[in-house]
Amino acid sequence: MAKYLVKRILTGLLSIIAVIAIVMVLIYSLMDRTLIFAQDTVYSKQSNNNKTVYQYQKWEEYGYLDYVTYNDYLNQLVADGEIDEDTKSSVTSIARKSENDSEEVAEYVQKFTEYYQSKGYTVIRLDAVMMTNTKVATGGNQQLFAYKNIPVISRLWTYLTSILTFDNINAVTDDVGERGLTFTLYDPVYGGDTFSPAIIGNGTTHKYLLYFDNEFPFIHQNFVTINLGVSYTVNQGIDITQTMSAKQGSYSKREVTYPTGLTEQSADNLHTAKYVSGSLESNIVYSERYTDNYTNTSTYKTGKSRIGYSFIMGILATIMAYVLGIPLGILMAQHKDGFLDKLGTLYIIFMIAVPSLAYIFIFKSIGGSLGFPTTFIIDTEVPAMYILPIVSLALPSVASLMKWLRRYMIDQMNSDYVKFARAGGLTEGEIFRNHILKNAVIPIVHGIPGSILGALTGAIITERVYSVPGTGNLLTRAINAYDNSVIVGVTLFYALLSVISLILGDLLMSAVDPRINFTTEAR
Repeated sequence: MAKYLVKRILTGLLSIIAVIAIVMVLIYSLMDRTLIFAQDTVYSKQSNNNKTVYQYQKWEEYGYLDYVTYNDYLNQLVADGEIDEDTKSSVTSIARKSENDSEEVAEYVQKFTEYYQSKGYTVIRLDAVMMTNTKVATGGNQQLFAYKNIPVISRLWTYLTSILTFDNINAVTDDVGERGLTFTLYDPVYGGDTFSPAIIGNGTTHKYLLYFDNEFPFIHQNFVTINLGVSYTVNQGIDITQTMSAKQGSYSKREVTYPTGLTEQSADNLHTAKYVSGSLESNIVYSERYTDNYTNTSTYKTGKSRIGYSFIMGILATIMAYVLGIPLGILMAQHKDGFLDKLGTLYIIFMIAVPSLAYIFIFKSIGGSLGFPTTFIIDTEVPAMYILPIVSLALPSVASLMKWLRRYMIDQMNSDYVKFARAGGLTEGEIFRNHILKNAVIPIVHGIPGSILGALTGAIITERVYSVPGTGNLLTRAINAYDNSVIVGVTLFYALLSVISLILGDLLMSAVDPRINFTTEAR
């Protein structure tokens, strides 16, 4: 079993890497990169050379290429001690046309060109765009820069090696005094008089590396952070992991006592404090509340996270599907070719034949006419809002379970061992319970982990139709907005869950049926 698990995990990891590589090739090599500007209002306002520069700046931000300006090159020379600030000032301004550069400027432009061309960069010089003989057109200033497309292999390696970040006491480069970790049984966030273990760091990125609270899963850690990338447009500037796991809705205020002793009604979650260099000195509000630069906190909100909404509805829909699908599939098999079987077959054909989008809208219309909420609103959350999305998610799964369980059971009924069992004097009930049903449900069991973990990914169409703020519509929004980072991050998340589901499904099958053996030893 151990050998099988190791092999399965390694195969799964290689599959995930292959999927991410394919997605990166599709996004960064085969897709027209100018499409990212389709909804960019800033880009539409640019003109002439500024428009070109803006393109390359954005392409670098989106991970297509490495972009370096002539001024960046000069700053690096200063940092390396090769030139001083006076020399830099004298050679910074290039002429409107290359032939008009001074000898000193031309020398450094040549050095810039040769240096970056030797490293595989393409150097671009844009002469000034003139409105008249003496006046430069809007956005037409001369430009000099170099760029190099990032190879997929390099991009993939960088992405995979930076997925996990480990916090440590040397993460902050500022002088923070004595660095170290402090373990306490009485968390200062709760006033220091409530038993609540915590590990607090100094010099770490996060102030709290381990803490307890009343929010599921109740114990939280910041020793290891998962980095799936940063969103460009869908949730601009926010990490994708945080986008999926952070709570949504309006602020939920409570009494908060800050490190300085100030107590007020606030939504700040002090357990999430991160270090921000110089923030205490630059902001008087922070100086009234905090005693150090751990001032960047997330906030409490009334709603659940994207994963939370998707998981709750997915789990309830899965339970509903198995509770209905398995008994109905059994009844169809027991009454083969009877009225129940024909009625169930009609339902299965309907669910297969009708496009999912169509039946969801049909069900939404029927549910709306019966008075059920048809739109999910976080701030006015009521249990009734979950009914239509959950049922819409469960209906196709019910049909699938009915179809396959009926088929497996009929196959078992016609097996030779069933005929021998009848000849041996076993009753139909004993044959059904101890043989037919037990063997028929084995393939069904394999899909249970996938159904549970699949709930985390959400349902794209259902969540869009009912305006559910879950993870299901995150990928489609990212595709529509050409948010490459989110596309790659969510794909990785989906692929990882798929691999885990397959492994757990295999283990569950072996637990249900002892005949299934994952070793290669002869028996």
